[in-house]
Amino acid sequence: MEPQINTDEHEWESQASHRSGALWFSEVRLAPILQRKGFDSDRSWAGNICVHFVHLWFPGLTAQAIHPDHARMSKPSLLYIFTDQQRADTLACYGNDYIDMPALNGLADRSFVFDNAYVSQPVCSPSRATMLCGLYPHTARVPACNVPLPEEVQTIAEMVDPDCRRHYLGKWHLGDEIFAQHGFTEWTGSEDSYRPFFSSPDKHEHVSPYNQFLIDNGVEPNSESFGKHIHTRHLEASQAAPLTKAAFLGDRAADFIQDVGDERFVMCVSYLEPHPPHTGPYNDLYDPASLPVGPHFRRKPPENASVLNRVMAAYYSESLEYGLDLRTDEGWRAVRARYFGNCTLIDQSIDVILNSLAETGRDKDTIVVFTSDHGEMVGDHGMLGKTVLYEESVRVPMIISVPGKTDRTHIFGNFSHIDLVPTLLDLMGEPIPNHLEGVTRTDVLNGDGSLADNDVFIEWNGADGHPRAGEAELNPEMARQWRSVITADRWKLNLSSLDTCELYDLNTDPYEQTNRIDEPDLQDRVSDMTGRIRAWQESVGDTAPIEQQ
Repeated sequence: MEPQINTDEHEWESQASHRSGALWFSEVRLAPILQRKGFDSDRSWAGNICVHFVHLWFPGLTAQAIHPDHARMSKPSLLYIFTDQQRADTLACYGNDYIDMPALNGLADRSFVFDNAYVSQPVCSPSRATMLCGLYPHTARVPACNVPLPEEVQTIAEMVDPDCRRHYLGKWHLGDEIFAQHGFTEWTGSEDSYRPFFSSPDKHEHVSPYNQFLIDNGVEPNSESFGKHIHTRHLEASQAAPLTKAAFLGDRAADFIQDVGDERFVMCVSYLEPHPPHTGPYNDLYDPASLPVGPHFRRKPPENASVLNRVMAAYYSESLEYGLDLRTDEGWRAVRARYFGNCTLIDQSIDVILNSLAETGRDKDTIVVFTSDHGEMVGDHGMLGKTVLYEESVRVPMIISVPGKTDRTHIFGNFSHIDLVPTLLDLMGEPIPNHLEGVTRTDVLNGDGSLADNDVFIEWNGADGHPRAGEAELNPEMARQWRSVITADRWKLNLSSLDTCELYDLNTDPYEQTNRIDEPDLQDRVSDMTGRIRAWQESVGDTAPIEQQ
């Protein structure tokens, strides 16, 4: 039975579910409390007392794991894993009990799980700029896909101690995919599809290590780009599981962990899957007919929804995509089953990485983070892809595991990716640069803070229409700018100066089926939420027009 310590000090008011994260009970936090209780004549003695308290509360943890004099614990390493296009409800901690995700579900069971985590913009490059740089897309000057990250914009790898090893693996989508850059000193590329956007002529001779891996395993390239033979994404995705991009990255990341020894490191592992082409070795793993769907599956937006949403749904509901007929229920269910199959493929790769971390003992001093750059509609509201402001597109998994934590703690309230970089820097014991637009949320993790009053803001900066045919109506709609706020009390307002705006009550209408923007008794709420967006814009130098029409 845990000892009951009777004190009115605020620092002791952590929930029991936080207690397994011994990181939060170091001398830095406990010694001042003990001093105020009368142990102020000898700070080092107070520190020893706090260590004994932690041993009493966490008997399985060593002094090395909790004492701040040990550098590996005071400045832990970071394993930062993110996928591409994975919506929140693909994991058990978000309610999914029908697909096989044992590695990530297991990680969540010993982590902080953010119940409502949101991206800064629901498309790849802009979102990744926020996830790696701690800036909104407009500030990072990455407003759309295939825009390179400016050289002067720092990533987290440029903010940490340069003595640690910094390795990036997988999809980058912020510049050249082959060579180390932006503070990362080691690099394992996996993408050759972006050569037309990012590769300078002097680098056209180089292709990704994954390209060579496939060739070495007997898979010949089937396309050409700037004079080099490459594999199409469909060919890459069609390989048996051991030859997939996901397996390649998992093995290379595990090799790095084995090689790094006791050195401090930052490693980003960035997966393409479950991003299209919505095919893979597990296409038939799940029965399409038996997968549960929500009331908005294949249900087109109402007539008072935005033109963008209505045109998107109309386009996809009459299309043939990835060899599937989306005019039929069978086609939509098949693409959904394939999507979940690729989620399982990713999980198997992550399992390899986490096992390597445990086998080497580096799980004792490594923060593990899992999230995604945006979600995927996969049939909901009759849409495929991302680029819209529905929950399925903007809400993503957000899991943070700290050394010593053995249970799951759900973090209520809204969380934005804008706060991720400062939070990770804080957890790593690194200084937080003043130019970051988010704030650290470590107070929330240690029980001293809350997200109960947190609004989050989302951008859409136009362009990047993803259909490549039949786009005469859709692409002009995609080019319009949007700004969105999700308030602490779970209402969402989507504003555009050139389209029908939208207001949803996520409490009573979680599937966003009723646009309430024109209801007379809600106009005060609309005005208040519009004011919040404008105040946020002013605070971050955002000049996008958002006047409600």
